[in-house]
Amino acid sequence: MIVTRARTIPALRSSTSRIIAPRLPFVAIRRWKSGVPPTNAPLSPEQERLEAEKQKALEAGREERRRLHEIEWDAPIISYDQLKPKTLSPNPDSFLIDVREPDETIQGMIPSAVNIPLSTFNTDIRMDSVAFKNKFGFNLPRKDQEVTFYCRSGKRSSTASDSAKRAGYTNILNYKGSWLEWVEKEGKPQ
Repeated sequence: MIVTRARTIPALRSSTSRIIAPRLPFVAIRRWKSGVPPTNAPLSPEQERLEAEKQKALEAGREERRRLHEIEWDAPIISYDQLKPKTLSPNPDSFLIDVREPDETIQGMIPSAVNIPLSTFNTDIRMDSVAFKNKFGFNLPRKDQEVTFYCRSGKRSSTASDSAKRAGYTNILNYKGSWLEWVEKEGKPQ
């Protein structure tokens, strides 16, 4: 026989004379921070004040997350005519970033552009500067530098603009016409 706190359970013997105890049902035990279960005793005025402050802070946090989620932010859009001069004489304090995948950039890239694929963009722009330079061969843009994004048709560049905004970048532009407009205006085959 196996004796447990709650009851006695008959044990089974196997052919090798080992005792096999039947499995007991799992009983969840709830633990409280204080070590004792809460009571329905009324809270002291100090406890009520602390609880009210806690609830107010939680609600403020929820409201802030809702507000940030609902903000519809669109990066300022740059046109072909505004971008063309920047590609002819690039400024070292601005970046033109192609967020297409490497196999898409085989078709070509806008002059002076660098490639950071959107599939890894969120983690790449949060890297430390040494790891970033080792991976891409150029410096990580500073948060205050002008950063212009483009892709194939303008959808992924909008996503990259939003991601950059969330990562703390402040001077963001979106070339919404992207690669398709660029090759059309430049008269190049797609």
